[in-house]
Amino acid sequence: MKPAAFKYLSPNSVEETIGLLEQYKDEAKIIAGGQSLIPLMNFRLARPEILIDINGIQSLSGIKEEEDKLIIGALTRENEAKDSLLIKENCPIFGEAISKIGHSTIRNRGTIGGSIVHCDPSAELPVVSRVLDARMRIVGPEGEKLIDAKDFFITYLTSAVEPLEILVEIEIPKLNKEWGWSFVELSRRSGDFAIVAVAVILIIDEKNVCKEARISLGGVDATPSRAEKAESYLAGKVLDEANLKAAGKLATEDIDPESDYHASAEYRESMAEVMVIKGLEKALARTKGDM
Repeated sequence: MKPAAFKYLSPNSVEETIGLLEQYKDEAKIIAGGQSLIPLMNFRLARPEILIDINGIQSLSGIKEEEDKLIIGALTRENEAKDSLLIKENCPIFGEAISKIGHSTIRNRGTIGGSIVHCDPSAELPVVSRVLDARMRIVGPEGEKLIDAKDFFITYLTSAVEPLEILVEIEIPKLNKEWGWSFVELSRRSGDFAIVAVAVILIIDEKNVCKEARISLGGVDATPSRAEKAESYLAGKVLDEANLKAAGKLATEDIDPESDYHASAEYRESMAEVMVIKGLEKALARTKGDM
């Protein structure tokens, strides 16, 4: 099928875009990379009367460094971010998560902001945003605001971006080079959506005692979530095999997976435990320089 007829507009600035959203309201839809919207339009599951193409807004692309954080423009292509030296040197877990997104041709067009604002709970960038405590910069008629990742993802395919607002930047922290990290996922085939995705950051001392653990999961609830019980359990403990297994079990206590044609809810819950343990093991190995 082909999409229903629509009017195409191409603004040159964020301000112009906001003005068009105010003018057309529910009739309009923003398009950036189009990797989610175009298939929906082709199947006529989405029928916007107005398509606002923001690809001409150059200020929304690029990656820059600011003190203890990196700023990623919402229009930055996924492959550009994956290959960025700034990201590789300062926040490699973000690049690792991007490498799991679909295939290279998809990442050539897909944008960082598009993936995040789409809010698919199985998508990689929402999961890694939660573990990094990323912040999203939103602009609308009332000005701009910063929203923490924990407040940004509302439910399935629903973000905190209001109808007349757009996401313009993502802030991610720099990681200390001694910290351990990992991003692992289980999917039916390489490039498929994750059945379960897990992101881990570990900070340990010289005695292998955990000072801080962050664990986020995707594919197992309506939004990417943090395994707060497991994080609290690991803090102050030696990261031996028994404690990693206990954390894996705790990580499943607050999730609420659903069954779909990819996997049953029971399978997702079981594999979440397995993948959390795997992610913790890989992150721990990195703290020791073994990866």
